[in-house]
Amino acid sequence: MGGYGFYVWLSFGSCLLILLGLVFFSARGHRQTLKSIADQLGREQRIKQAQQGEMV
Repeated sequence: MGGYGFYVWLSFGSCLLILLGLVFFSARGHRQTLKSIADQLGREQRIKQAQQGEMV
């Protein structure tokens, strides 16, 4: 690589590490968003049940 192998592999490794980090943090954020939505739906359902219980 004409003496530039260290820099080539270092940049390749850096890019790979950054892309893997991006995939990891994106997946984690997606799971947190889905959990947040499920929690919100559960709260709304409990509120509706409580309101229906008061009407009866």
